Amino acid sequence: MRHKIHRAPMAVASALLLGVFATSCSTEDPTDSTSGTDESSETSESPEASEESPEGEQEWFDQAVYDEQYEQRSATFEGDPEKPYLQYIDGEMTDTADFKANGAQKACFANASISNPWRQTGWITMNQQLKEMQDKGVISEMETRDAGDDDNTQIADIDYFISEGDCDAFIISPNSTAAMTDAVERACETGKPVVVFDRGVQTDCATTFIHPIGGFAWGIDTAEFLIDNLEEGDKVVALRILPGVDVLEQRWAAAEKLFEENGIEAVDYFTGADPTEIKKIITDELGKGEVQGVWMDAGDGAAAAIEAFEDFGADYPVMTGEDEMTFLRKWEETGLTGLAPVYSNFQWRTPLLALEKIFAGEEVPKEWVLPQTPITEDERADYLEANDGMPDGHYAKFGGEDLVGYPEVWQERQIP
Repeated sequence: MRHKIHRAPMAVASALLLGVFATSCSTEDPTDSTSGTDESSETSESPEASEESPEGEQEWFDQAVYDEQYEQRSATFEGDPEKPYLQYIDGEMTDTADFKANGAQKACFANASISNPWRQTGWITMNQQLKEMQDKGVISEMETRDAGDDDNTQIADIDYFISEGDCDAFIISPNSTAAMTDAVERACETGKPVVVFDRGVQTDCATTFIHPIGGFAWGIDTAEFLIDNLEEGDKVVALRILPGVDVLEQRWAAAEKLFEENGIEAVDYFTGADPTEIKKIITDELGKGEVQGVWMDAGDGAAAAIEAFEDFGADYPVMTGEDEMTFLRKWEETGLTGLAPVYSNFQWRTPLLALEKIFAGEEVPKEWVLPQTPITEDERADYLEANDGMPDGHYAKFGGEDLVGYPEVWQERQIP
C-alpha cells in the first residue's frame, strides 16, 4: 500500500518544539523551580502533504519490542490490582540496599512539561502523592524544574540539579528520547538513584524506568479495534500530536503496520492537538470522499474530530480516542463505535512510591511495567459514573481516588 504522511507547516513544528501550546496553562518561567508544563500546539494554517521516505517511517519500528508488548497486553501483573500504580510485570529487579537512607530525603524532578491535559492530570496526582510522602517522612521536598517541552531547557535543568549537589534522588520525565540520554547518564554518574518515567531514553542506567506497557501496545489495541470494525479498503484518518517522542512514534508505527497488512487505507497528520486544525483536516478528508475511521495517538482533540463529522453531515466514524473525559462523554452522547485506549495516567504516582522503596533499601523492578488496559464500550458507563463531576481534560484512569484532596483538587483543576 502506498502511504502518504501529511505534516503541518513548519510554523506548527516550530511551535511544538518551542512549547507554545494551545492548551498550556503554564505561564511561568521554565527555569523556575516551582513551575509546570504541557504539550499541544495551535495553528490556523493548512497542513502540507509530502512524501515521507520509507526509511523515515521505519526508524521507530522494532519488531522485538513490538512482539514483547503484544504479549505483555495479556501478562499477569504482580501486586494488588486495587493499586495498579504499584503493579509490575515480573522481571529483573534492582538491588537498592546502597541507597537505604534515614529520614526524609530531597527529590529533584526534571519534568518535560505539563502542556497537555494528560500531563496536567498526572501532575496534580503526583503532587497529592507528594503530600502523603511528606507526611510519612519519606520525602522532605521535591524541587521541580519544568522544561516547557524544550530539550535544551531540560538538559540544563538536569545539569543544574547535578551541579547544585543537594539532590538525594532524581526523577526525570524526558521531553524526547535521544536528546535526553546523555543528561540522564550524567545524573546516573552521581551515584544517586535515578527514576525515569513516562518516556524513555537510550540508556538503561536508571535505577528504575517506570512506564505502562508502551506505545506498540497502544497501537496494536487501537488498530485491531478499527480493523475488526471496518472493511478492507476503508479509509482511516490518523491524528498525531507531534514527532520525535518514542511512545507516540511507536503508537503509530504499530498501527500503520497493522493497517497496511489488513488493507486499510490510512493517512496521517501532525496536528499539535489543535482543535481548529483537527476540524480542518477531517473536513478536507471528508471533502475527498468517505472516511470510515479515525485513529488518534492521544485523546485531547477527539471531540473536535467528532464535531467535524457532525458539521459535514457525515456518518460517525469508528474511532479510538483516549480515557480523557471529553472523549468519553462525546462517545456516550453520539453512540459511535469507539474504544478508549489508556496510557495509564496513574504512573505519575509511581516515581514517588518507587523512591519510598529505594530509600528503604527495597528492590524495585529495573523496568517497572505498569498495566495498560483500554476502556471498552461495556465499561464506559462505569468510568463515567466514577468520574462524575470531573472536568473535561481529566483522565478516567488517573488512579488517585485514595489520595488527600480527592475529588475536589482534581475537580477544581488546581495545577500546582
